[in-house]
Amino acid sequence: MSARRMLRLLLLAQAGAALAIAACAWRWFGFSAPVAVVLGAGIVLLVRLLINANNFFLSSRSASATPAEFRINAGAGLRLFGEEFAASMLQSSWSMPRAVPRQVIYPGSAYASAPAALPVPPVLLLHGYGCNCGYWAALTPLLDAARISHATLDLAPVTGDIDGYVPAVQRACETLCAAAAAPKLTIVAHSMGGLVARAWLRAHGVERVARVITLGTPHHGTCLAGFGVGRNAVQMRRMRAGDGLENSWLGELAAGENGHTRALITSIYSHHDNIVSPQTSSFLEGARNIAFGGVGHVALGRNRRVLARVMQEIAAAGGPG
Repeated sequence: MSARRMLRLLLLAQAGAALAIAACAWRWFGFSAPVAVVLGAGIVLLVRLLINANNFFLSSRSASATPAEFRINAGAGLRLFGEEFAASMLQSSWSMPRAVPRQVIYPGSAYASAPAALPVPPVLLLHGYGCNCGYWAALTPLLDAARISHATLDLAPVTGDIDGYVPAVQRACETLCAAAAAPKLTIVAHSMGGLVARAWLRAHGVERVARVITLGTPHHGTCLAGFGVGRNAVQMRRMRAGDGLENSWLGELAAGENGHTRALITSIYSHHDNIVSPQTSSFLEGARNIAFGGVGHVALGRNRRVLARVMQEIAAAGGPG
């Protein structure tokens, strides 16, 4: 089942639950129809909020220490939670159920801040676990505004093997580079998508790569992957301290990389990630690591500060060397 179909079914189930609650409130407790509908929708929304809160709770149990410069007060913590909840609702209830993969080509595209206005390599966007191309609804308008060629794709099946996604990535890379007449491309990947990008590098090398930019990728696994289903969730599991820092698949992935490969990767992550825990699992040795604070996992793809930095990294990929 595709993520799109799964999300649509979940939306139908939530709508059905809200209507059932509203019907009970109207028939058994005498609420007026409008109030009953609001009550039903409110309860479903509350459940979604509690699920989001539970993610923060679970991540706190295995969280890494937050550096002093990234610590936040109670007010910033509330903004963090609100932004993450809003991002989760928008992505799962609006952007992703409607999205379809696309490829957009801008001949001779150049980003204004690129060194010497050199052409910027086209960008391939890879989403994370349980998502689809709709995750990039906030980034693609920025790429359009900058006239940067780009493409999205859906990684399927949802619970598949990470290495099994590599052929689709390879086809998308070849198609995008050919359409844009570009020798290299930049990959921007969220969460599991960063591991997919690294698996693709292991299989096909770095000749086509200008830069790989990962957002909230569990490069060393995450404890919350133990609650996920599918082969890909197993591959992202963070092992217990007594079992070593990472599982065998992640270890083999790291063993297949050298300093040159790592130097092509920029890892952007948040010390308040509510899915990748410990949060320093996103720190990748030998890569360019850029840390943020006060941003949740899903919100990495919508937060203005993060997206501005992503656009800077994309522009830098068009520079000399």
